[in-house]
Amino acid sequence: MEQNVFEQLAKRYDSEHRIQLANVIVKEVKSELRNSKSKSLLDYGSGTGLVSLELTNLVDSIVLVDSSKQMTDVAQAKISNRGIHNVKAVYSDFTQETPALKADIILTSLVLLHIPDTKKILQQLFQVLNNGGKLIIVDFDKNDKINHPKVHNGFSHEELKKCLTEVGFKSTQIKTFHHGTQIFMNQDASMFISSSTK
Repeated sequence: MEQNVFEQLAKRYDSEHRIQLANVIVKEVKSELRNSKSKSLLDYGSGTGLVSLELTNLVDSIVLVDSSKQMTDVAQAKISNRGIHNVKAVYSDFTQETPALKADIILTSLVLLHIPDTKKILQQLFQVLNNGGKLIIVDFDKNDKINHPKVHNGFSHEELKKCLTEVGFKSTQIKTFHHGTQIFMNQDASMFISSSTK
């Protein structure tokens, strides 16, 4: 019975639109995870695990972290239902507490735009990364059509790169990889992937 509740919740979160977008992101992130079989991955702002649960065979272990308890419950139900053994879901808000977690790779996908203080969250993620680790960010390019009090209107590559360097990341590569119709607040938008080394 309880399983059904989570299935319903997951269905509500995992709309067709979100699933399609996640598939585009998964395809792009996979190329960043070549030769990562022995590495640990932390997905910050993982939601219901739409992206990371498709990456389980590319890394040694995955921790899904989200600041919504409901999201982590849905993700954990998916993990149990699918019998996945190298993934766990953790409820935590890195903007409120210093995490006691460590990882070789951190992925944050369409999350930065929801966090007011970009530099602060990048500093927290920097602390969680093991030395030589990699931070992968997927988010929207800056978009002047978007204006919302609770959401960044995307990011310029130069500003993000500058912020990552100030936090302490050594090298950052950023490229735009997808243009979509009505994918950002019902506006046409493009997404970038950024990869930085600690």
